[in-house]
Amino acid sequence: VQLQASGGGLVQAGGSLRLSCAASGRTFSSYVLGWFRQAPGKEREFVTAMRWNSGSGNTYYADSVKGRFTISRDYAENTVSLQMNSLKPEDTAVYYCAARPEYYGGGYFRPQRYDYWGQGTLVTVSS
Repeated sequence: VQLQASGGGLVQAGGSLRLSCAASGRTFSSYVLGWFRQAPGKEREFVTAMRWNSGSGNTYYADSVKGRFTISRDYAENTVSLQMNSLKPEDTAVYYCAARPEYYGGGYFRPQRYDYWGQGTLVTVSS
């Protein structure tokens, strides 16, 4: 599986951006898709995740983005997106999409549990 993330950029605080992650090599069926971010000098941290085959009840968000970010999927395009609203300067980071099989079980919040990673896309939020 190869993942390609896109959509990053520079935005003012309070603005919005939409990130997309496209997969090649296979579909996301029976996979967990996640978004992580890494700010300069900090560890990679969990943002959100969803189970590709499940309903909206199987989405997970970090407390810091809950109510502002939304993860979604497009079955036809085999993409997963991250809509980011009400952006804050502390959201500035390189954002990565990641994927792993569902049968791995829990641990959605841990980057070590993901097998496949996109190249990252930079989001900069100015104050």
